[in-house]
Amino acid sequence: MTIRLLLVDDDPLVRAGLTLMLGGDPAVEIVGEGSDGSEVPDLVARLAPDVVLMDIRMPHVDGLTATEQLRARPGGPEVIVLTTFHADEQVLRALRAGAAGFVLKDTPPAEIVAAVRRVAAGDPVLSPAVTRQLMSHVAGLSEPRPRRDTAAGRLAGLAGREREVAVAVGRGASNAEIAEQLFMSVPTVKTYVSRLLAKLNLNNRVQIALLVHDAGLLDEGPHAPTGE
Repeated sequence: MTIRLLLVDDDPLVRAGLTLMLGGDPAVEIVGEGSDGSEVPDLVARLAPDVVLMDIRMPHVDGLTATEQLRARPGGPEVIVLTTFHADEQVLRALRAGAAGFVLKDTPPAEIVAAVRRVAAGDPVLSPAVTRQLMSHVAGLSEPRPRRDTAAGRLAGLAGREREVAVAVGRGASNAEIAEQLFMSVPTVKTYVSRLLAKLNLNNRVQIALLVHDAGLLDEGPHAPTGE
């Protein structure tokens, strides 16, 4: 299957470099380019991309706002945000909005291609190590009480095992690590993660991790199985 990719960046040199990098992959078809977030809704409507590779910082409508608008629509394309920062507030906002991950602008070409392929296949482009880095970053930020209360309310309906899996995801554990910690099989862990995404109306496991952080569950003690 050919992956239809839309590039959005206000720097024409960056777009040219990305086109050169990604255009050589037979699985990727660059269907269009944009220079500002304000162009994204029309481009997506006309070109029907599978993935949008989107710069965060643009002069009129930034990539964060454009991402929030896209992910609020049913059936919208997946979004990978481009950034020069590993874990700043803007990256976190993009992930909260439903971006499937982020890549740094100095990422090697092969890794950017791999990221596009993974997102098109439905996998987020944040490894457990990067998730841990994000959690470490946000751990130093005090969450406003309304956000914490809202997050805790959303997680209150989880069964015991679901809650354990959610907290493990929040700590950046991989499926294999969660399986070992909670004495499950990897397919069972995947089933729980899928159930959490559906139950919480989230797009990917990074959003589970952020919601768990917001609710203050990362302060809980280690994962002793509680059963259902």
